[in-house]
Amino acid sequence: MVLENVRRYDPDGVTTLGERAVVLGGSVAGLCAARVLADAFAEVVVLERDPIPETPTPRDGAPQTRHPHAMLEARRATIGDLFPGFGERLLEAGGLLIDASREMRYFDGGDFLADPPDRFPMYCASRALFEHAIREGIERLPSVTQRGGCRFTGYGTEAGDAGRRSADAGGRTVTGVAFRDERGDPTTLPADLVVDATGRTSRTPSWLEANGYEPPPVDAVEVDVTYSTIRVDRPASARHAIVVPPDPPRTRGAAAIPIEDGRWEVILQGLHGDDAPTDREGLVAFAESFPVPEIAELVRDREWSGAGIDRYPFPASVRRRYDRMDRFPDGLVVTGDAIASFNPIYGQGMSVAALDALVLHHALAAGGLDDLAPRFFDRTASIVEAVWRVAVGADFAFEATDGPKPTGTDPFNRYVDRLVATAHDDGRVTDAYYRVFRLEREPTSLLRPAVLWRVLTP
Repeated sequence: MVLENVRRYDPDGVTTLGERAVVLGGSVAGLCAARVLADAFAEVVVLERDPIPETPTPRDGAPQTRHPHAMLEARRATIGDLFPGFGERLLEAGGLLIDASREMRYFDGGDFLADPPDRFPMYCASRALFEHAIREGIERLPSVTQRGGCRFTGYGTEAGDAGRRSADAGGRTVTGVAFRDERGDPTTLPADLVVDATGRTSRTPSWLEANGYEPPPVDAVEVDVTYSTIRVDRPASARHAIVVPPDPPRTRGAAAIPIEDGRWEVILQGLHGDDAPTDREGLVAFAESFPVPEIAELVRDREWSGAGIDRYPFPASVRRRYDRMDRFPDGLVVTGDAIASFNPIYGQGMSVAALDALVLHHALAAGGLDDLAPRFFDRTASIVEAVWRVAVGADFAFEATDGPKPTGTDPFNRYVDRLVATAHDDGRVTDAYYRVFRLEREPTSLLRPAVLWRVLTP
């Protein structure tokens, strides 16, 4: 399930369902969830571990915010619907709106892809500015409160009421959260619904196990990726982005994204033990190994800004299969990276979080709180499946990738190799390829007759 087959947000589609909802985590997934919950609850409280920044500032509890993030079309369209004026706020703060069909140079399979015929609008900014512009939209909702410096400690529960909701007949219902507040004092907050948006470190699986539930089955695909990111000066006239994904046997990838304050964010990545360096001399040498000279020119010749090199390790893509659980407590759902986190090379995490929020909106509109968790997990599984096949499938182009391989990965990868080679000279094939990675269309769209003919015709 991707943007083309998810109904858009309908602000009038949900009626009031309860007094209070609590969202754990104030990142993109949590903020988007809070926005759709504001339509259904008289009060929404977002509990974030870090202090809530008043300016676009990376959060210590989310080290990935110091690295480049892509706003793919699925997220751009959804965020625009959820937070009117988001784009204007982003641009006023220095973010850019580029045409990715002309202003993003994508090097793959030994050459740059041809320009597609259609325009592909894409916002470019730091992750901190993206979050700040969303947070400003949240602050305009009087029913939503954001509380920083709050550390989640557990869920409050009571015996389930099978007559009211039946997601876990005879089991437990989550009735609120326990946490340490801004002063460190133990606090409880009752809620009709709790949304876990705490990311990869989610404690819900361990809580489930401790309370008599089977934890969700987990798929993990080990890629052992390391990232090193710097920020360099950018002339006002330079608006383009460069993307050089890893390409077997080359285990190195790079990207340069134009962001606010006249800078590029330049990220260098290495897979399977080919670690991105954390010193300037090593990073320059690493950049000089790429087949695209501009990567080295940016790292070596441009003035660096900021605190230097930020590093982030990502050992594995992880998918928690909540959709396969036989029992799950009422009053609780899990979203964003807490369900599935993907190799960040492909820049799809924030877009999946936005689509998850859209699915939550439609699940609340269709059936209220009754059986909400299983209905929500079933629908998010379709989103995750589409992205998982693309991201994890591409990771399996490297022999060292370890984990459960999706069925059909190897023949599909061979087909994609030929498709990319065709896209060097055929902009319409580039168009089809981009729309899959932007989460506009399903991966199967690459097998449509019009694309197949162009790829397979000698």
